This record gives sequence, structure tokens and C-alpha cells, in this order.
Amino acid sequence: MSERPPDPGPTGGRAATVHVVDDDGAIRDALAWLLGSRGLLARTWPSAEDFLAGHDPAQPGCLVLDIRMEGMSGIELFDLLRAGGSTLPVIFLTGHGDVPLAVAALKKGAFDFVEKPSNDNQLADLVIEALRRDEARRGERAAEAGLAARLEQLTTREREVMARVLRGLPNKAIADELGLAVRTVEVHRARLFEKMGVRSAVELAGIVPPGGR
Repeated sequence: MSERPPDPGPTGGRAATVHVVDDDGAIRDALAWLLGSRGLLARTWPSAEDFLAGHDPAQPGCLVLDIRMEGMSGIELFDLLRAGGSTLPVIFLTGHGDVPLAVAALKKGAFDFVEKPSNDNQLADLVIEALRRDEARRGERAAEAGLAARLEQLTTREREVMARVLRGLPNKAIADELGLAVRTVEVHRARLFEKMGVRSAVELAGIVPPGGR
């Protein structure tokens, strides 16, 4: 394994890591140098097994993966990661005869593939694009987790009020449906908005998906 410490790169905050998995040491070193020259943190692994043993799934980044290796192949590693729920973007390095395998991997969710010998600029640009994809996905998951946590704080009554607010009902109609005083609905509505971090029904509708209503 080797690392080159660069700037944080396009993901910001915690530095994203480009994992290079290839059983050819010369290719690993060349890619680590290339990525480092573009200000990216590169960590290299000589085998899929080593990557699995040492990779931290919480670390943002992407994977540059040789499609054929001794031991576990790149395709086998990719399938294993996907089966485990990983969304780490994967760029395959392929020989000419491996293109059909790479195309099949694309259909299963791989980010892209590059034929060896690769064009340095093309590969580096793909890596940066993959890092941005990973950052966006992680941001979406964080937003979903934050929304779930806010929804969890709501009482049963506040959820009932929320469902009707999202239907566009005024406080009087909500009070009639729930058999409550209008003032009580106003209190529940205010608490609902506070817990959800919104100031209006329009904002509430913008963050709560239909399934969360």
C-alpha cells in the first residue's frame, strides 16, 4: 500500500481517497503519481483481498479497479461490494478483451471503465467526476438521515396535523377533522414546524416525501 497526501480535493472536508486496486506494482505506482499530481489522495492495494481487509466504507472516495487479477478478480470484488450495499463509484481498468465484462459491470452500476494503456487525462477526469458522484450520494444520504431523525421526534398528533397541513387544509378544517380546538391545532402546527425546521407549509412539503407523510 502507498499514500500520497494532497489537498482535500472536490469532496471537501474529510479528504476523499482514490483506491487503486491492481496486482501490477508498476501500474499502482504510476496511477498514484498521476492522481497525486492532480491533488488527489491515492491509496494503492495489490489485491482485492487486501482492499477488503483494510478499506473503511465510511471513507469518501472511489475505486479504480483492475478487472483481472490473481486471486479475487475485480468483477468479483465489485459484485461483493454491491451485494454488501456499497455505493462507492468503481472505475474499471480493462484490457481490450475485457470490454464485454466492463460493459456488463456498467449495467450493474459501475461508474465507467478505461482500457489499458489509459489516457492519463481521461482517467484523472473520470476519477474527479466519480469523487463528485460519491460526495453527492453521501450528501443525499445525510439529508435523508436528518429528515428521518426529525420525523422521529414528532408525536402521533403532530404527524396527524402534518398530514393535513400537507393536504393544504387550513387550521379550522384540521380542527374539525381531528375533533380539536383551533388553538390546539395552532400549537401542534407550531411545534411541528419547529421540529421540522421549517417556517411554512410550502417548506414542509418541499422536504417531506410522499412516503414520509
